[in-house]
Amino acid sequence: MTRLWLICGATLAGVAVAAGSFGAHALKGILEANGQAANWETAVRYCLFHAIALLIVGLALALPQPAFGKGMLIAAGLCFLVGTLVFSGCLASLALSGIKILGAIVPIGGVLMLLGWGCLAIAGYQMDSR
Repeated sequence: MTRLWLICGATLAGVAVAAGSFGAHALKGILEANGQAANWETAVRYCLFHAIALLIVGLALALPQPAFGKGMLIAAGLCFLVGTLVFSGCLASLALSGIKILGAIVPIGGVLMLLGWGCLAIAGYQMDSR
């Protein structure tokens, strides 16, 4: 599982950097004209933050810990990954397409990301403090 979360985190980070650059250069005029530059920036920012969270999950899984803590780390990784795909994906799609219904789906991703942080906190509490 360590490898999976490190690969997912690194991939999402790369996507965030590419999307940020693309939005700041190639899409800048379109996003500003449609009033969607802030949505694009938020999608990219949250993608990058949660890519780093996935890297933390991957590294934490390499540490010795109880089975419950390992399960909570895996749950955190799943919540971060799916939450980021839903939140950032729908927000970026909204910014590009203007399809307003996508804005109603975005909070589902946000809730999943919050659950991921909760799972990570529980996993951290379960870890041995040596």
